[in-house]
Amino acid sequence: MGWPYVDHSMNNIALYLFVVLLGNSVHAQDHHPLDPEVAKTIEGTIGETYKIITGERGSTRNWEAFRQLFTPDAQMSVLVHDTAGRGQVRTFTLEAFVRNGMTYYEGNGFTESPIKTIIHEYNGIANVFQSYYAKEAELEEEGVNSFQLIFDGERWWITSILWTSNVNGVELPAELKQ
Repeated sequence: MGWPYVDHSMNNIALYLFVVLLGNSVHAQDHHPLDPEVAKTIEGTIGETYKIITGERGSTRNWEAFRQLFTPDAQMSVLVHDTAGRGQVRTFTLEAFVRNGMTYYEGNGFTESPIKTIIHEYNGIANVFQSYYAKEAELEEEGVNSFQLIFDGERWWITSILWTSNVNGVELPAELKQ
């Protein structure tokens, strides 16, 4: 997911790393539980991630509900590209992502919305490839999120998310464009 939004110029990579690695400030959290109906479908589960991370600068996100979308050991990874096009992966635990998301999303404001979704599901597992549009201040990007989910017989849980953006000039694949 373009989360947190990453502009891949060298200066912004340094800023990104600072926010991710050192951004441990604590903000007041909204502790409303997740509506149990949301996670009964893949679309509801994925849609709730966008709903929670999207907001204006200074608005508190419902990080407790966000946590409840994921398995406790879930991972989030972003593939970033330097100016030469070399990719490097950055992986976060759920708690590290939430801690840094508080700083990044609430401090900068961030919007992300899906463009197109492809779901493959079999026997309690699902892979969702979803293109997105993201904006933070004057910076805009499109990219692809890859969600992996499991169904426990009652609801869907996100086990991992891997995302990358088109900031390095690579167009979205035709099947993920509007």
